[in-house]
Amino acid sequence: MPPSPDNPHDPNNPPRVGPSRLDAPWRLAYIEAIGKVEEQDAKAKVKRESKPNTGCFIRDYWLTPEDDEANHVVLRTDAGMVFLNAYPYASGHLLVALGESRSRLMDYTESQRAALWALVDRATEIMERVLEPHGINIGVNQGQAAGAGVPQHLHVHLVPRWNGDVNFITTVGDVRVLPGALDAMAERYREACSG
Repeated sequence: MPPSPDNPHDPNNPPRVGPSRLDAPWRLAYIEAIGKVEEQDAKAKVKRESKPNTGCFIRDYWLTPEDDEANHVVLRTDAGMVFLNAYPYASGHLLVALGESRSRLMDYTESQRAALWALVDRATEIMERVLEPHGINIGVNQGQAAGAGVPQHLHVHLVPRWNGDVNFITTVGDVRVLPGALDAMAERYREACSG
């Protein structure tokens, strides 16, 4: 159907929906590092050879407390840790896990489950203080069928939510906009933990 006064848009060239640009300034460091990949890979290989590789990144994080900053761990206790999700649903999305790797909640002892929920309490308090969200989704995906991305190591998700946070860009553009860089968000959380 050609354009007409009743239909001013060409059906083969529909009007643009959404913004023409999305800013992500934290990606600059990644882009600038692309030319240095071989050098970084060689250093990373040497570092990896001296680090544990259990096949589960959560367990590996637990076994390498010296890498907490690089792994965005914001809080570590004798029982477990709180860290940023590298693939967040929203900026500030936290994960809480015990150091012991179990696939099911009920595989942990009663005292371990209490320690896990105590860490969730602390993570919730920190998130509320740092981000002041309107709400928080707190949940566990136990098993692949339930959506667990790391089914061998049970962990709890805390996703901060704000009124209207699922906006047109998610609905129309099928894309999420995350306004906070992981490093900056981790620093904000760490400051709250130490204060």
